[in-house]
Amino acid sequence: MPQYKSEQAAGLDLAACLPRGPLVIEPGSIVKVPTGIAIAIERGYEGQVRPRSGLASTHGVTLPNTPGTIDSDYRGEVLVPLINLGRTAHTIEHGARIAQLVIAPVSRSRLIEVDSLDETARGAGGFGSTGVG
Repeated sequence: MPQYKSEQAAGLDLAACLPRGPLVIEPGSIVKVPTGIAIAIERGYEGQVRPRSGLASTHGVTLPNTPGTIDSDYRGEVLVPLINLGRTAHTIEHGARIAQLVIAPVSRSRLIEVDSLDETARGAGGFGSTGVG
């Protein structure tokens, strides 16, 4: 079962379910790691699957799509895609904590098609347009 590991933890730790043995993630490879659980998230919320900081900073193993989203209507097994950005293979053992799950509220918007947008000081400035540092 996912668990909060401290009283004020925001995320529930997700563990690998690998009863047939460990899984090796080669450098540059992406694998979908089973957790052995399926969940029902309340309508109006989502599950955000996020990397574990220790796994990422120590071994270079993280999520290729972070945060991943689990929609409230999904009922399949929670799989965690992991990518090895490190220089050496990394082994995931059965029961190893591989990610964290944060349950968060979701807002849904009403989209309106328009011919133009209002002007702002930033305008169409994209990546890096508000400065660095």
